[in-house]
Amino acid sequence: MTNQQPRDVTDDGRADRAAGVLLGQACGDALGVPYEFATPPGPSEHAAMLGGGLGDFSPGEWSDDTAMAVAVAEGVVAGRGDRTRTLDAIAAGFLRWFDDGPADIGNQTAAVLAATRRFVGPGEPGVGAVMTQEAAAHAARHPHSAGNGALMRTGVVALAHLDDRDALAGLARDVALLTHADPLAVQSCVLWCEAVRVAVVEARLDVTAGLDLIGAEARGQWRTWLDEATGAIDGPVPGARFTPNGFTVTALQAAVAAVVGTPIAGPVEALHAAVRIGDDTDTVAAIAGSLLGARWGASTFPAHWTDAVHGWPGQRAGDLVELSRRIVTAPPPAR
Repeated sequence: MTNQQPRDVTDDGRADRAAGVLLGQACGDALGVPYEFATPPGPSEHAAMLGGGLGDFSPGEWSDDTAMAVAVAEGVVAGRGDRTRTLDAIAAGFLRWFDDGPADIGNQTAAVLAATRRFVGPGEPGVGAVMTQEAAAHAARHPHSAGNGALMRTGVVALAHLDDRDALAGLARDVALLTHADPLAVQSCVLWCEAVRVAVVEARLDVTAGLDLIGAEARGQWRTWLDEATGAIDGPVPGARFTPNGFTVTALQAAVAAVVGTPIAGPVEALHAAVRIGDDTDTVAAIAGSLLGARWGASTFPAHWTDAVHGWPGQRAGDLVELSRRIVTAPPPAR
């Protein structure tokens, strides 16, 4: 696999890599926004944080992908180590964002959040359980509901359990199930969270590291899908075949192909590669960005990107770095 040159695995290096997860997601998200479901940059072109997109965002503004990831991160910190309190805080954060009238939101996520809000008012307890129930009901009514809306926000979950992969898998499942109950959506989140965890802790890329954390009946199919992604890196745009990518599997495959198909060390060229794949560009680049940030660290993102990124709820790059630090130092949610 390419893009795996040795890197510092000391405590300082690990802290930088942990700080890179949410920041990398935000950079990828903002890079992809202008090209979402539009013409992506060509094989030799670079993406730019131009704004616009489906939500008419300002230059450098992140979309729903990172807004929901911020809500996850804040919920983990607010949960103070209690699982139920953590899920309630995350779900409440989703609703706070929803109530603010986001400019862009996925159809499935909107349906689940709207249904939850009908049953739970602001500040009322039990919101996590209600949202999970509404997501399950939505999946029952819509058999093919494995959209990428859970995967897009999931990388930051890894920071809550950097030294306990089983607990991480459990939390990844719980957070996915808040809006996406389809098993494929849940499995994709477990796989990506473990890849992010390995990148932060060990400074290496291994997108297959979490295969043992999903059900045995699903491992063979996911290994095939991951092999397809790592094998689709030839040609002018690695991963170009993985469109459309609103499906959680093709979104993950596209992100993997961009990450492993870029031979240049660091996150920059790989993020450009993610946007070039096209279709749901902000989401694919956000997913890829969380793993690239975990691998290479916050310090490797160019200043003109980190100076520009911003978004709901009124945060900038420094806030994301501080939020990541708080997750790592907070008590991990109980299993």
